[in-house]
Amino acid sequence: MAEVALFHHALGLTPGVVAFADELRRAGHTVHTPDLFEGRTFGTIDEGMRHAEEIGFPDEVIGRGVRAVEGLPAGLVYAGFSLGVLPAQMLAQTRPGARGALLFYSSAWPQEVPAQVHGMDADPIFVGEGDIDAARELVEQAKDAELFLYPGDQHYFADSSLPSYDADATALLLRRVLDFLRTR
Repeated sequence: MAEVALFHHALGLTPGVVAFADELRRAGHTVHTPDLFEGRTFGTIDEGMRHAEEIGFPDEVIGRGVRAVEGLPAGLVYAGFSLGVLPAQMLAQTRPGARGALLFYSSAWPQEVPAQVHGMDADPIFVGEGDIDAARELVEQAKDAELFLYPGDQHYFADSSLPSYDADATALLLRRVLDFLRTR
């Protein structure tokens, strides 16, 4: 079973992010959910991003992620939802022993680390801001990378505590993530 560091999105460590981590735990994986916002959660992406900027975006957000895993073993799979992709990506690229990466709603990746990128095909942030193009480039260049697109226009579709939650897309995403983790 894999050991995973799962970083939350701009709304903070919401109950939906914790519920997603719990699904991975139920499948036998060890999952750490660092709280980059020290208990604060937000109702909108804009509010969460303002907070991230107040604490120091992107440097402090990434720094908090780095500090959160300092005591953890090297052989982790790093996962992040949107904003959480920043520390997940940086750690997988620079921390020795990375076993893989799971990038939800955003992407950019080194060739040698296995990765999955997940997003909705009409998400105005993932598609509209160009992350989907970066994900396609990643898949072309990396040895072991996959892009999974789900029908819909929601950004935080796998967070069961939000109105944007899509149960069907999340079930498929979870199945794909568990398949990925089984090989790490």
